[in-house]
Order: sequence, then C-alpha cells, then structure tokens
Amino acid sequence: MEPYGIQAFAYALLESVDIDRETANRKILKLSGGEQQRVVIQRKGRWNQVANILVVEDDKNTNNVICDFLTDAGFDVTPVFDGEQALNHFSNVEIDLVILDVMLPKVDGLTVLKNIRKTSQIPVLMLTAMEDEHTQIMSFDRMADDYVTKPFSLILLVKRVKALLRRSGTTEGNVLPLGDVTIDFDGYSVTNKDGPVDLSMKEIELVKYLYKHKGRAMSRNQILDAVWGIDFMSSDRKIDTHVKNIRKKLGCDCITTIRGFGYKLEVKE
Repeated sequence: MEPYGIQAFAYALLESVDIDRETANRKILKLSGGEQQRVVIQRKGRWNQVANILVVEDDKNTNNVICDFLTDAGFDVTPVFDGEQALNHFSNVEIDLVILDVMLPKVDGLTVLKNIRKTSQIPVLMLTAMEDEHTQIMSFDRMADDYVTKPFSLILLVKRVKALLRRSGTTEGNVLPLGDVTIDFDGYSVTNKDGPVDLSMKEIELVKYLYKHKGRAMSRNQILDAVWGIDFMSSDRKIDTHVKNIRKKLGCDCITTIRGFGYKLEVKE
C-alpha cells in the first residue's frame, strides 16, 4: 500500500467505532512496515533521552493521527491545539522538534515560529494546507527548517523528522547502557567489559520493549503481544524463562518482577 493509502487507512481506522486505538496503531504500523522502537538522542546534558516532539495542529483528528504514528515510530509526542498552548508548553518543557500548523486559533503559526526563534534554534517543520508561495517564503524567512503541505505521507513525515534531528546536531541512537553492559538494539549485539554477551534475538527484543516502557510495570500479556506477536499462543512461563536467562547473562537485576502481573525495567539515569 502506498503512503497516501496508509494515511487514508489510518484515518478510517481511527474514526471507526468498531476498532480501538491500540489495535488501529498496530495495523497502521504493520502496513507501513515500521518497527516499534524508541528514537533516542545524544545531546549535551542528555544521554540517550527519547526525542521529544511538539505537534501543534488545531484539527484533533489530524493531530491524533500524527501523534500516534510518531509515537509508534519511537518518539515522545505532545499534542497541542492552538498557538497559545504551543508557546506555553515550549516555555516549560524541553522540546527537540516542533511540527507546526500555520492557521491556528489564538496565535497563528508564523507568530509562534517567530517567538520560538527568539530563544531557540530547534528544528521547526511547518505542516499546513497553505500551498501559496508567500506563506512558504514567510515561513523560511522566519527560519522554518522544512515546509510540508497537506495531504501528506505519514511515512515521509517521519523520515523528514529524523533527517531534521540529524541535521540539527542531534544524533539518533539505539543503545542502552546497563552498568557494565551495553545493548545495541540496532545491531542486536550485547557487550560488557569482557567482550560479547550471548543474548538471543528474542531476549534483546524483550529488553527493548521493557526499555521503551522503562519505569512502568508491563503485564505478561502485553510483553507476549509486543515481542512474540498478538497471534502467538504461549504460557507465561516462556517470559519468565527469558527474564531469568537475561538476568543471568547480564549479571544485573535491572528487571523487576511485579508479582502476579509482569515485569518492569529500572534504568538509573
């Protein structure tokens, strides 16, 4: 299915009363060929923090679809629905990138952009239905980094966001340090001070899933669905066995058992 087809299907799924948002997200992600993993960044003073994106779009349906797709692509996403909310949030929270509509209630997007540039050079991607040359020139004159017109491809939007983060000097990473152990989720490799550690692919994927939700207790069913697939039939003992093996191989007790429920990954910042 082409990107525009995926976007149309995303809207249809999210508007349907017969499908919940979590199921819709899984179907959209499957169609897009995506993989759920956190997009972490390395920036001065912030080691392996998840990239935080502010989505400023007054149409709630469009905002929800963008946020859901970016979340599944591995970002932390905050939705706001007018220019005043955008400026207030930007003043109080550290943001890595802004997706900004032009036609907004209370404070228009170009004014929001002008105010952001008074204090910050973070990437700003304009996402709007306004195709006229004048608005595009105004946006770039006020130091927008990219300009995308609606309708748009959700997949290409994610690619543009990642490219902007790279160009801004923010490098993506998918590496988790756990004491003396380092897990490279992209390379599916694990090392410690003595060399490689033999974790299976499923063991690495299990750690990756818990890391995505670090500090939160995840049920055994949630872990089974995410790591082995929603159609996979197995007992809870499979997860227990994998966690036992991970603890033994890593030599650390970072995965906490939540009795009668599941597991939680604790990571010291």
